[in-house]
Amino acid sequence: MTERTLSLKRLAAPVALGLSMVSTMAVAGPPEGFTSLFNGKNLEGWHGHNPHDSVKVPAEEREAAIASYQEAFKKHWTVENGELVNDGHGPYATTDKEYGDIEFHIEYKTVPLADSGLYLRGTPQVQIWDTREEGGKWEIDADKGSGGLWNNSPGTPGKNPSALMDKPFGEWNSFKITQLGARTSIVFNDKLVVDNAIMENYWDRKAPLPAKGPIHLQTHGGEIRWRDIYVREIPAEEANAKLRGDDAGFTSIFNGTDFSGWTGAVDNYEVKDGAIVCKPDHGGVLHTEEEYADFVVRLEFKLPPGGNNGLAIRYPGTGNAAFDGMTELQVLDDTADKYKDLDARQYHGSSYGKIPVHRGYLRPVGEWNYQEVTVKGSTIKVELNGSVILEGDVSTVTEFMGEQAHPGKDLTKGYFGFAGHNDPVMFRNIAIKKL
Repeated sequence: MTERTLSLKRLAAPVALGLSMVSTMAVAGPPEGFTSLFNGKNLEGWHGHNPHDSVKVPAEEREAAIASYQEAFKKHWTVENGELVNDGHGPYATTDKEYGDIEFHIEYKTVPLADSGLYLRGTPQVQIWDTREEGGKWEIDADKGSGGLWNNSPGTPGKNPSALMDKPFGEWNSFKITQLGARTSIVFNDKLVVDNAIMENYWDRKAPLPAKGPIHLQTHGGEIRWRDIYVREIPAEEANAKLRGDDAGFTSIFNGTDFSGWTGAVDNYEVKDGAIVCKPDHGGVLHTEEEYADFVVRLEFKLPPGGNNGLAIRYPGTGNAAFDGMTELQVLDDTADKYKDLDARQYHGSSYGKIPVHRGYLRPVGEWNYQEVTVKGSTIKVELNGSVILEGDVSTVTEFMGEQAHPGKDLTKGYFGFAGHNDPVMFRNIAIKKL
């Protein structure tokens, strides 16, 4: 548990005591596998926080700023009949705990002229509207209905829900949200209204959604009531399977038992537990017998502590994948102390020596990660565990790490493979779709 989480728990404790109220209604239990975030009696597990205010405060002063919100939190949030009630004002109700991949269930009802939202990983938001014309917000898509990722960029998938499913005022609405990396699916009143869309990082449009963050219940101008607030943290294996879905349109290029269809440094690799593994203290490029131009490759990989390997993209069959091929996409344990001072173009997912990457999205060492790479023309996109960590065009790169030449960067086709660097990194469930 982080020091920040501990301090926030200390902040929430007196709030919970101050607002404790014995419920006169039975609180429904969570579904199997879920944990209740609201006990129906007090605000244990929650504190007040408005991230739009605290983001303006220097990082070293942020904890004190959050502490200053707690008096207003006690004033504007109450518990009535097993319901969490906000009067439309004050800081947002915020979970003490931060969450990554989750299923999240919650119900709400609100009043005319109010709108609100759910912040996931500390980021706005799953929108809640007054959808009536007299609500005055049709010009900003309130007529489309609640449940969309309203802060996404115009025209992006999920910004607005696929259907208007809001119930009349006075009735309870329900959300069932699944978030895997930045990929977000929203079932609103039993209708899938957002399907596996990327939720953008409102705070930094150039970066992916944070890997973890709190859940905020927004306050916004009118009373809103919440109940049946449940969460289930999704383990890595399940998240990987859900992110992958089915492999329709993809062709498996590894049979899990031998190196049929592969060539190159075959003697330096082995098949173990259905995975391709670089032998310790060995390396070289193991690559497909078939060449690829534009393609999408999806795979799972597992890093040992300090592990180092790479994906060879449009490799010519000889030479160094990072320089003689279009690129090597780094596969690396970013957390290893020996790598703490690398160039930004050397960390996991980077186009080695060419394009830097967003860090912090690997699963813990020893867990399987899911990665999907799209190569189209001179562009590359890397999505790791549901978050896009690299999106770039190698043809536009003019500054290279160490000023080293990359003669292969403009190749239009080549082999796909693994560029081993002496560590037993594992790869499995490898499939390609030609574009």
